[in-house]
Amino acid sequence: MMSKKITRRNFVVNSAISTTGLMMATSFLNVNGREERQDAYNLMKEVGKYRKLDAYATSDLSEQNLKRQLDFADRLGIEKLFTATPMTQIKATPQEFRELNDRVHKAMKKYPNRLMGQFTLNPIYKKESLEEISRCVDLGMTGTRLYNQVKINDPLYYPIIEKLSDLKILLFMHGECQLGVGGYRMKYDANKLPSTSTPDDFVDAATRYPEAMFQFAHIGGGGDWECMCKTFENYPNIYVDTGGSNNEENMIDFALQHLGADRLFFGTDSSFYQSVGKIFSSRLTESQMTKLFFGNYNSVLKRGGFGVS
Repeated sequence: MMSKKITRRNFVVNSAISTTGLMMATSFLNVNGREERQDAYNLMKEVGKYRKLDAYATSDLSEQNLKRQLDFADRLGIEKLFTATPMTQIKATPQEFRELNDRVHKAMKKYPNRLMGQFTLNPIYKKESLEEISRCVDLGMTGTRLYNQVKINDPLYYPIIEKLSDLKILLFMHGECQLGVGGYRMKYDANKLPSTSTPDDFVDAATRYPEAMFQFAHIGGGGDWECMCKTFENYPNIYVDTGGSNNEENMIDFALQHLGADRLFFGTDSSFYQSVGKIFSSRLTESQMTKLFFGNYNSVLKRGGFGVS
């Protein structure tokens, strides 16, 4: 009996590939009440075809956590992880962010061919933050990993954005789009700080600085990804990464529709199988997948002299 040919699209009909799906080597076909083994679509072989850069690798920088992440990366063919631990405390004093950036640099030195470090800072401390940019770039770090101390369109960020623009370095910052963000309060409260940047805040900064490059963190992080993509549609200097554990159907195709094939970065935020699976369950072409997994992020890195050969 001839079995139906299994392709990337019909392997996952109307749903994202799960962790189990990524690890399947065989499948079973029910024929007249009995299960018969058939050759399965070799998804892991397909996954291995694409070069990958993880544009959003978060770590606590412990040896155990780094080894775990690199193990996942090895299995999924991720060449380099761009990693950091952003300062989530509002104070984030200069001493604190320098010490954390030193920990990132230490991890980079331990795994020089796999980890690319990103630095954190707090624009409340203008002089120290500008000095820290120079220091970290000299150490080989490739960009920022910023949090919610100050909104991205706050004037305190202007000198930071200007310096990063001069260096042609991507400004990666966390943002949110859900109830409870930016001081808005209802019965549901996301417990986010009023200083959290929203998509509109990113648009304001990107309009003021069209020469700057912004990365809005993880559209798969649980927020309103449709709002994010629609808001950024006409702002070509805002990029998004696809990281996060949220695997809602059509997320990647929706992002492609509104942002185009050149503004999407592959990222995991430590959700490795989910982040690869949602790409493979999309309708992206081979060329678009190649751009998303590797080409787009590498193109931005090259502008600042950090491209991967």
